[in-house]
Amino acid sequence: MGVKSATEIITHSMTEEDPNKNIQYSEGELAKKPRWGPEHAGAKELASKYTAGKRFQETVCLFVSLILLFINFIYLVIYFDPSQWHMILLCALLGIVTADFCSGLVHWGADTWGTVEIPIVGSGFIRPFREHHIDPTAITRHDFIETNGDNFAVVIPFTGYTAYQFFCMTPQDIAETYNWKMYIFLLSVFVSLTNQCHKWSHTYFGLPWYITLLQDMHVILPKRHHRFHHVAPHETYYCITTGWLNYPLEMIGFWPCVERLIEHLTGSKPRSDDMAWASKTH
Repeated sequence: MGVKSATEIITHSMTEEDPNKNIQYSEGELAKKPRWGPEHAGAKELASKYTAGKRFQETVCLFVSLILLFINFIYLVIYFDPSQWHMILLCALLGIVTADFCSGLVHWGADTWGTVEIPIVGSGFIRPFREHHIDPTAITRHDFIETNGDNFAVVIPFTGYTAYQFFCMTPQDIAETYNWKMYIFLLSVFVSLTNQCHKWSHTYFGLPWYITLLQDMHVILPKRHHRFHHVAPHETYYCITTGWLNYPLEMIGFWPCVERLIEHLTGSKPRSDDMAWASKTH
């Protein structure tokens, strides 16, 4: 069996319900070894780099973030004006769209640039992205903390600041900035749950019916939509909250344009580290 073309992979992946049947194979001596999966040499090495210290950081950040989100939620309920319900819907829509773009920006940056060897950022942040491309199902074996810890950590500065404002501002000042605080809160919620949506897009069995319904309605990232990203060299469809922005960004060539600019300015080759991990055989 030869290596499948990109067109064949896309066509097959868009109709195949079991991703484990869609493993690509190499020729020659490696013909019996899958190019990706939990047995891949690079995947094993990257998985081993998940440390107790990283786990502790994710756990602390998760609980701190949940506390701050709860504080913000309570204050938003207290100061809620029913006559402004339409603004809540607008804030929710803007929050989802912003979260989707931010997910794409972060996903693209971590996929395309940097190495696992970069201190702190490399082992703590870039490593999961490298692992995910050569073992896409690894995320389905991660618990809630490992899946979502970093996303909850990202929103702490924003929810912490708005919580501080709720404590310090007068009721009049809170009323005047309520819509902005609601937008920040909803954006923080959507950012926090982005990788959970991503995990669900890789989970083919046992999902609650309402999650499957939200995927089918494209309210959250659908499985078939996300498969486009997992065609090597993983250079498209980066947005993973809802995936709404993937098609328009693809149509205007947003990511390739930014990559060409960065490569021109720095000389760095996009996805070189990602390809190096994918090519590991021992």
